[in-house]
Amino acid sequence: MIRILGTIFAGLLGLAFGSFLNVCLSRWPAGESIVRPRSHCRQCNRTLTWWENVPLLSWLALRGRCRTCRAWIGWRYPLVEFSVAVLWSLQVWRLTDRIFTDLLGTAPEAHFNFFYPIAPLGMMIFSWLLVALAVLDAEHLWLPDFLTLTGIVLGILYSVVLEVQVGLELDFLHAAWRAFGARSLSVILAYSLVLLIRWVYWLIRRREGIGLGDAKLMAMLAAWLGLPGALLAFGLGVVLGALVAIILLIVPSARRDSESLALSKLPLGTFLCIGGIVSSLWRWPILEAYYRWAGF
Repeated sequence: MIRILGTIFAGLLGLAFGSFLNVCLSRWPAGESIVRPRSHCRQCNRTLTWWENVPLLSWLALRGRCRTCRAWIGWRYPLVEFSVAVLWSLQVWRLTDRIFTDLLGTAPEAHFNFFYPIAPLGMMIFSWLLVALAVLDAEHLWLPDFLTLTGIVLGILYSVVLEVQVGLELDFLHAAWRAFGARSLSVILAYSLVLLIRWVYWLIRRREGIGLGDAKLMAMLAAWLGLPGALLAFGLGVVLGALVAIILLIVPSARRDSESLALSKLPLGTFLCIGGIVSSLWRWPILEAYYRWAGF
């Protein structure tokens, strides 16, 4: 019961942080402050009342339109809030089994460890970053350094803290340095992989195919998920991007404008973020199934 209540609380908290993320996603590309002015309609500039700021419910009550000027608010707002809420609930439900088991004392040798909440809290931050980057790349083809580089640092710290938790009774410094070195190497290899693909594409086509922002995003995925998890996210992202490209080619209107479609850019970062979300939730079952299939 406590685990269920914790998951519900995480979902409600996700709605609130998803609403805050919407403010950031609207103001960051325009270079505006996320603090002032207060939330307002971007068409008529009217300041929103408190009940117009309730996550998800306000959008449904207003039917997606401003109460004053009737301007369309957009599907991004409820989708972001709902996505963060669902992801936070899934992460908490998935990672808190041991925490609540120890709190309830169902195991005789169990005791509460201060580091237990780090895993769900870290994955909640990671999910929030992935949703933010996915939307920014989809809407603006922009993967800002202040998110990706910060995410790399936080991901390495997260892996170090988790490793230290395991090595507390053994060798604290050895566990910390081992985790730092392993994740730093994973970050470098993941970043280098995208740079290599970018270089090969330039040799063949003589134009840029993958931006440096995608390389930094790949490095961020490796910082949080390790190299196997990042490679899984990359594979899923590439497959998803290819499927989207095929669907666009099948659409009649896209076929008539095939030249401009060939020159257009798909948001690879968005697909990588989706792959990262899947990898963060189910990477071990997927990787184990792949290893069995490959005969490892």
